[in-house]
Amino acid sequence: MAYERNGAAAQIDTAVAPSGTGCLECDRIGGWWVHLRRCAACGHVGCCDSSLHRHSTAHAEATGHRYIQSFEPGEDWWWDFALGEAVQGPPLAPPTSHPADQSVPGPADRLPEDWEAQLDAARRGGA
Repeated sequence: MAYERNGAAAQIDTAVAPSGTGCLECDRIGGWWVHLRRCAACGHVGCCDSSLHRHSTAHAEATGHRYIQSFEPGEDWWWDFALGEAVQGPPLAPPTSHPADQSVPGPADRLPEDWEAQLDAARRGGA
């Protein structure tokens, strides 16, 4: 289904399922994340910009897929990378979030004890 916003059409597939319950790339490398975002075009689940690797933004830049929706329980907000602003979008195929009992940040078994220090260092450009 095409979604129209400010005259710019973008592909949004309301039937595609999310790629999993965690960040696809972090899972591959044994990493961890703060929050998750879901690509509305292909279902890719990536970590947010507050995470070390920012895989959701990297996915948008690599693919040109401009719309994401939060993949956090109880959140349904959307973001348009092309406009750099929040937008409204249609309902996506379930599930619409990671499991409610999944740790945040997570996954718990991969979360280092110094995760907050790692994020602080990354924000300062030291990671």
